[in-house]
Amino acid sequence: MPPSSSPPIDVRRYNSRAWDVAVELGSEWTLPVDAATVAAARRGDWSIVLTPVKPIPAEWFPPFDNARILCLASGGGQQGPVLAAAGEAAGASVVVFDNSPRQLERDREVARRDKLPLKTVEGDMRDLSRFADATFDLIVHPCSNLFVPDVRPVWREAARVLKPGGVLLSGFINPILYLFDQKKADDGVLEVRHRLPYSDLTSIAAEERSEYMAAQEALEFGHTLTDQIAGQIEAGLAITGFYEDGWPGMALHEYTEMFIGTRATKI
Repeated sequence: MPPSSSPPIDVRRYNSRAWDVAVELGSEWTLPVDAATVAAARRGDWSIVLTPVKPIPAEWFPPFDNARILCLASGGGQQGPVLAAAGEAAGASVVVFDNSPRQLERDREVARRDKLPLKTVEGDMRDLSRFADATFDLIVHPCSNLFVPDVRPVWREAARVLKPGGVLLSGFINPILYLFDQKKADDGVLEVRHRLPYSDLTSIAAEERSEYMAAQEALEFGHTLTDQIAGQIEAGLAITGFYEDGWPGMALHEYTEMFIGTRATKI
């Protein structure tokens, strides 16, 4: 009999645990905002990011009056609490939706500490079936869709749960980042290694993938710009804003910006 193949990897389950571990290790994307940041947001002095460095342009946000806001795949106690504080006086409500229980606990920690009107929901960013059509006025989706193998369901579900005229703010990676050998890039050497689109499930050898997984690092996927941008348009969204951002310290930063932020409006 032929040898049995390895069972398929449950990416959602695995990456949920990987981000729980990232919380335990103190990743910068798991560190919640402090009380001073929340207090400043309540005074109207605030900003948040979709990508590593550049704040979202203030003019990209719709009015917060009685707005329903979804922070999509945005756990970690960073964007959600700031939006809850900024919109509190206007009657806005915020839901933080994420795949990692520990990341969601970060948001609850801040909500308890600062008495914020914030709700958390655990789930897969590609499946928002617990929300009715046309529920939200604003969705904030920071750079996180690299952790799912298929991004178009994310755009379809986001468009479905947005109200007509609602706004989706998204951050994602330019797939050019995944052309290079990551280990060498970490040492400052850029060597083209991979074809695009990239997948930790198929673009590297099983032995190398096992090393990542033994270290409990999240599995990543480099989606094409067609899937990232045309995917939004085909879901019924109109792109109304665009910027690029970099990440100082990464080898590619010297040559190009690797991250993209988009504003899209539901038609």
